[in-house]
Amino acid sequence: MKACKNIDAEIFVIDNNSTDGSKEFFAGKFPTVNFIWNTENVGFAKANNQVLTKCTGEYILFLNPDTIIREDSLDKCLAFCKMKNNIGGLGVHMVDGNGKFLKESKRAFPTLLTSFYKMFGFAKLFPTSRIFAKYYLGNLDEYKNHEVDVLAGAFMLHPKKVLDEVGGFDEQFFLYGEDVDLSYRIQKAGYVNYYFAETTITHFKGESSKSGDLNYVKHFYGAMGIFVKKHYSDSRYKFFTFFIHIAIWLRAIPLTISSVFKKLFNGKSK
Repeated sequence: MKACKNIDAEIFVIDNNSTDGSKEFFAGKFPTVNFIWNTENVGFAKANNQVLTKCTGEYILFLNPDTIIREDSLDKCLAFCKMKNNIGGLGVHMVDGNGKFLKESKRAFPTLLTSFYKMFGFAKLFPTSRIFAKYYLGNLDEYKNHEVDVLAGAFMLHPKKVLDEVGGFDEQFFLYGEDVDLSYRIQKAGYVNYYFAETTITHFKGESSKSGDLNYVKHFYGAMGIFVKKHYSDSRYKFFTFFIHIAIWLRAIPLTISSVFKKLFNGKSK
């Protein structure tokens, strides 16, 4: 089918057992779209792998449902990919619903020091530092193309031959971290990941992705722990796990205090 003016494509939509009536709403609509309706939430990685086995195109785009891409985004991205013989994957300039740049558009791998600086606020204090803001590659201009380590799972474009070689997502990652792991394996195979700034997409991040939420902290750093255990030495993993527990407690204490005060205030106001 024609996905846009100059591109022949196949489109798959996979639903992880949503309860908002999506299946009934889309019944009989968009006959050229391949819908897959899971009867349970199998997680981001496994759901994408289900579709990957069915894809036949030269390039594969993993795209979150809470995104809006521009009319020429795919044309520009594919043109860039075809100029790079060594490309493993491509991510793009992303903004939230208010037009604010999303720093996860370009990232480095979570080494111990990089993660430490992020966990304990150094990245926020020095947002453009090559050292302290390395997790989000804050020293790199958001409006220029760059070679990067990690692509964001909301938009990941890959040559199919690369995915055939390195494999799809690791399904031990249920939520978060699977994009970091795939990006790492692509680099280890000798390919380059690129951040492409010449097009912008909007990513409406959901409630589960709010960085101030304790549930997010647990899931996100838990996923980073899986990544470190898989790819780094045992000693690094132990140190990383230690920092994860500290980060969770540092987030938990103010959130708990805030919750108590809100309950007291609401109780008095009644």
